[in-house]
Amino acid sequence: MGLAGPPLRRRGYYFLFVIVVLVPLTILFLIIGPAEQTLSQRVAEFQIRLQYLESMYRARQEDVAILSQYLGMSNAANGVSGSGGVQDGSNITLNGAILDALSPEARAILRNMTNAARFPSTLRMPTAFHFLPHLLDDPTSLRPAFLMSRGRQSVSVVLGIPTVKREKQSYLLGTLHNLITNMNEEERNDTMILVFIGETDLDYVQLVAKQIEVRFSSHVESGLIEVFSPPAAYYPNLDALRMTLNDPPERVKWRSKQNLDFGFLMTYAQLKGTFYVQLEDDILAKRGFITTMKNFALEKSVRKDPWFVLDFCQLGFIGKLFKSAELPWVITFLQMFYNDKPVDWLLEHLIYTKICNWEKDMKHCKQEKAKLWIHYKPSLFQHIGTTSSLKGKVQKLKDKQFGKIPTFYSHSNPKAQVRSAIVAYKTHTLRRAYDGETFFWGLLPQPGDQVEFIFPKAIPLRKYLFRSGNTEHPSDKFYNTTVEILPSGLDEASPIWSTYNTTTDGFLIVGSFSSFGIAEGILEPKIGKVKEIRLHVHSDSENWAILSEIHLEESSAR
Repeated sequence: MGLAGPPLRRRGYYFLFVIVVLVPLTILFLIIGPAEQTLSQRVAEFQIRLQYLESMYRARQEDVAILSQYLGMSNAANGVSGSGGVQDGSNITLNGAILDALSPEARAILRNMTNAARFPSTLRMPTAFHFLPHLLDDPTSLRPAFLMSRGRQSVSVVLGIPTVKREKQSYLLGTLHNLITNMNEEERNDTMILVFIGETDLDYVQLVAKQIEVRFSSHVESGLIEVFSPPAAYYPNLDALRMTLNDPPERVKWRSKQNLDFGFLMTYAQLKGTFYVQLEDDILAKRGFITTMKNFALEKSVRKDPWFVLDFCQLGFIGKLFKSAELPWVITFLQMFYNDKPVDWLLEHLIYTKICNWEKDMKHCKQEKAKLWIHYKPSLFQHIGTTSSLKGKVQKLKDKQFGKIPTFYSHSNPKAQVRSAIVAYKTHTLRRAYDGETFFWGLLPQPGDQVEFIFPKAIPLRKYLFRSGNTEHPSDKFYNTTVEILPSGLDEASPIWSTYNTTTDGFLIVGSFSSFGIAEGILEPKIGKVKEIRLHVHSDSENWAILSEIHLEESSAR
């Protein structure tokens, strides 16, 4: 027995060592692993954001340089005095107060540039005016003719959507609706959608802008959506373009204007956010596309991959993501060759020029291009338009990598009893839809029909979302239908009752379905806990009705 003591004691020490040292270390490694990955992503995001801030600083330097050149050429001999100001031959004075308002760096740049203007050997670098000299004919040529903005900037992702008048059908409002509904609240707060209306008819521009403002009022007000258009002076004489690629005049005019439109849009967008994504006005997006794109970009940056464009769609110029700090490369290339080739061809040529070696074969060129132009699979965007903005052109191309669009979206909802007088079609029951197994598909809703969600115990409901219709049956929506809640224990003397319309059986009417077939809202905390939420149909429907998404979110504060 005496001989067995030490080995047993040693095994106890080993066991104690495992418990005290190895187990905590294992847990620590499990925690640190993901944390390091998250930290690396954040460092990469800060680095890319620094590039964006540097590009903003360079833009301010350019402003000062242009100003200094103007002042220097007006009267270079006068120079810049620290307090007396600059005076030109016309006795126009820039006083010390204006100079004092500038940063020390800006004042130094201004003095250096003005002094340099005294010498005839001072060089003037080419600018956009060399490629588009008509811009010099009108001082408003680079100023938006129309702008609807709330001044949002410094977001992570900027989505650029150019749109023009189409002869038959416009897809713009549907595209905006699809993009917004496929973002969550956090993504919407860190994104901008820039709608560029490439028309000089201000009546038409204002009509489209008003449609957007009415349909998406809350998103315009928050700054998520901005709308703008170019002045007529921005465009050269499009009837005097060189005929290129043996294309007919109308096609040359169409693709040249498209290049100029993209250039204006990108120029406006480059100081708005860290990343810029080129889209079109007739597309569909996948759920969570903003986060997917951002994480993919940060992942490449963490790995130090020297990418120039990330491609989230295989068609044309759709879904191309750039660092905003590198947009000047694309903008300048478009300005130089806008009359020569389509925009997607020019992007190919730009990458080719940056990376390919004439001393190597095309296989090597392709391999090198793949390092700068990285394709993400499966695609996040699908082209849906068939009526092109070019008269007579029919566009039927689809991105085969996009895959099938989901017919429903599932969520983990609070426990509830569900019921409805609307008869379900086959297995598409309300119960299965609420549990996230399929979509609810009901036969011809009638006035007075209700879709009810009754909680076994009242809950603090924060948010609701009901999406009707789906991609296979887009017309099977809920029309003229309200969202109503039954509060629990709310004092009838509470002012909340005067805030909302009420039903005869004591429900508060908190929302209704939009023309897009969506009912979404956030409940005020003062409403308190909720016993039931229901959909109430008020008119006959010509179609069956689908609920493709049901999302009820409880408040974290109980």
